[in-house]
Amino acid sequence: MKHLLLLLIAPACLCAADPLELKLWPDGAPGQMLPHSKGTEDFIRTKAGKSTITDIHDPTITVYRPEKPNGTSVIVAPGGGFVFLSAIHEGSQVCEWLNTLGVTGVLLKYRTPTRDETAPHEKPVADAARAITIVREHAKEWNLDPKRVGLLGFSAGGNLLAHIACDRATKTELPDFGIMIYGGGFVDFKDPTKLKEGFTVPKDAPPMFLACAHDDGHNPTAATVLYLEHKKLGIPCEVHLFTKGGHGFGMRDNKQPINAWPERCAEWMGSMGFSPSVSKPDKKVSQADQEIQLLLAGRANSMEEKQLAQLEKQLNEARRLGYMADVARIQKKHDELVKMIESGDHSMAQADVTEEITRLKREELEREAQRELQRREEAARK
Repeated sequence: MKHLLLLLIAPACLCAADPLELKLWPDGAPGQMLPHSKGTEDFIRTKAGKSTITDIHDPTITVYRPEKPNGTSVIVAPGGGFVFLSAIHEGSQVCEWLNTLGVTGVLLKYRTPTRDETAPHEKPVADAARAITIVREHAKEWNLDPKRVGLLGFSAGGNLLAHIACDRATKTELPDFGIMIYGGGFVDFKDPTKLKEGFTVPKDAPPMFLACAHDDGHNPTAATVLYLEHKKLGIPCEVHLFTKGGHGFGMRDNKQPINAWPERCAEWMGSMGFSPSVSKPDKKVSQADQEIQLLLAGRANSMEEKQLAQLEKQLNEARRLGYMADVARIQKKHDELVKMIESGDHSMAQADVTEEITRLKREELEREAQRELQRREEAARK
């Protein structure tokens, strides 16, 4: 991430294929779009730029695939006040940056304008839910993990994220994690330290990464309130409030502290296991290996169903931490246990366990030797 800005300048060459565009609703989007009001016309005339798009009645997704996908995908929802979409610096450029991380970027062109509707977010939320469904349906084809589908929203796109992830009146497809950049609009206008009446954060809300600038109206307060709600429920959440940066910068470098948000976001995805290409300390991996092996050894007591549940829990934890080598190893043992249960065979080859423990100890010694060699080389240079 040290050379992040250089990657942002010309990342297109890292893509494995040209972007793929798909319609969300081939038979037509549900509901009716309202005609433009004068206020909406004025907003478009005074706020829209050359890179914005509006009058989207047939929403789509555009899939940007990296050369070496790591299985994670992130649906990107640009901002624009639910009137238009800032589809480049909050859209395609974001997808190209995600590709540099090995993440598949999916640009969501949701319906606009919906500003004049009673609930401007409803149609965009429906489009986002449909996008999540389509990505999961194509997961195998696009080399994706259907359990690592994120949603990244800017401004109005962040409001969209808040509504689909938290304040949902009906059951809908949920992202596995959310990234909100200068989102808001879900706190009480009179008292922005409280959520808007009727807006709630449920216990199954996904983990969140939040970033905003201090000089961005009520949005930093909204991010703080959302973080505190996640904290109350014990849901992982990370918030970054930068001194300066304003609003609407997206991937543009405006020489402000807020421009560090992509680096912080990438680190968060790595720490949460959503971007498994991020390396982890060898010692932690070794400790995880040893804990996994204890679980495997415990299979000898014939409590297969209990051990299956433990393996599934450990598998989820390894995925969360991004220990992909461990994920493959646990998955293999999990599948072996399932076959054993189905066949009615309650035996376990203790030799396999002994061999596995020996291998783990050998790897630990090799890693410690490598660390000691590095320490000596660093000491010699000093």
